[in-house]
Amino acid sequence: MSIDLSSTNKELKGVDITNPDSCQKYIDEVLARNEALVAYGGYLEKRNLYDAADRFSKGSTRNIHLGIDFWCEAGTQVITPITGTVHSFSNNDDIGNYGPTIILEHKFENILFYSLYGHLSIESLYELFIGKKFRKGETLATLGTPDINVNYAPHLHFQIINDLGSYQGDYPGVCSESDLDFYKTNCPDPNLLLQLY
Repeated sequence: MSIDLSSTNKELKGVDITNPDSCQKYIDEVLARNEALVAYGGYLEKRNLYDAADRFSKGSTRNIHLGIDFWCEAGTQVITPITGTVHSFSNNDDIGNYGPTIILEHKFENILFYSLYGHLSIESLYELFIGKKFRKGETLATLGTPDINVNYAPHLHFQIINDLGSYQGDYPGVCSESDLDFYKTNCPDPNLLLQLY
């Protein structure tokens, strides 16, 4: 089911969405109310979720989400939606970042693009190597707990990136209003691939 974690959601008034326990409680309530196991959403959503991390307030405030999040239990398997090879991976463990992250590279005829998977378990990085192939439908990783995914309620951040530039194992997942035009083009809606809505 879809979930709204935007700053305009009136249900979030009085909820400290930056606290993983409070955030998880709200997500659990929404899931229970809708008899669902996974909540998803967030592409280009303006959020208060990042208010507690200094990395998002330096310079222009970054609070617009560039991927789709899938909120579900830690340990949930992450399945590759399309075949790809490991471009890079890293444990981005500074506050507000992704924690363990994997980036896959995809080539279709003359088209090259990337998919990023963030907030994974640390075990997801074991036995990985650049160039390792994952076929569509294979288990890529599992979701991490808040202590591993840098203080977020368990979820997958999934993002499509056209031009990765020089990034290795990391790429901005949140942007400012002033940079939105660039990122909206470079990071198209992942639903173009997933077809959820």
